[in-house]
Amino acid sequence: MNNKKIIYDVGANNGDDIEYYLKKSDLVIAIEANPKLCEIIQDRFKTEIENKKLIVENCVVTILDDETEVPFYVNHSNHVLSQYPKPLNIGEFDEISLPAKNIISIVKKYGDPFYIKIDVEHYDHKILKKLLENKIIPTYISAEAHNVEIFPSLVVLGNYNSFKIVDGNTVSKKYKDHKIQTLNGIEEYSFPHHSAGPFGNDIHGPWMTAHNFFHTLGIIGLGWKDIHASKADASDPNYRPPPQVNISVKL
Repeated sequence: MNNKKIIYDVGANNGDDIEYYLKKSDLVIAIEANPKLCEIIQDRFKTEIENKKLIVENCVVTILDDETEVPFYVNHSNHVLSQYPKPLNIGEFDEISLPAKNIISIVKKYGDPFYIKIDVEHYDHKILKKLLENKIIPTYISAEAHNVEIFPSLVVLGNYNSFKIVDGNTVSKKYKDHKIQTLNGIEEYSFPHHSAGPFGNDIHGPWMTAHNFFHTLGIIGLGWKDIHASKADASDPNYRPPPQVNISVKL
């Protein structure tokens, strides 16, 4: 049985989440499609890669059965908007052909996840559903709340009942000099802008039940927010965070 704490950074972008994940785990699997961003990650974390603490998978992560080449769309002005599904505003993207790997085959290759972060533009819900349908249900998981299928998938397919939310707009301010639990104890850490921010009990506040989280999500709406779910933590049936405090709505 594998006792390693393995974190999967699905949609690693330029690696702004990796430093934090390295502090929280024995191994990080960073999955990123854009070859230029993978080069940045490999340069930033050369030592960790050499020490086998970090593995970089340069591929388009999909739910396809076979590994193949697929089109990937790189945004001209903002790399965080690059995506696998063909965009409607195609004129703002360059199409390139990249290798694709099935999310299930990647997890089977490296081992059971302790935490999975899913942040792949307009494809989060499909990756999440594929994982849960294949009984890959990690202790902690998060996905961006751009699609209405994310939350019900976590509840129905994953049977999660403890939830928190992280607002992307406020991560760098709310979690500056923030105390986190690492493998080596408590330390202060500041999350950069455009990072996914903390997970698990590094996130402020108690865990919400599915019922209370549903009402909270109905008030604040979808958008640049990550829904976090836990199998390790009990939810507080009486807790609902004030939606107007520390959570901004991006119109």
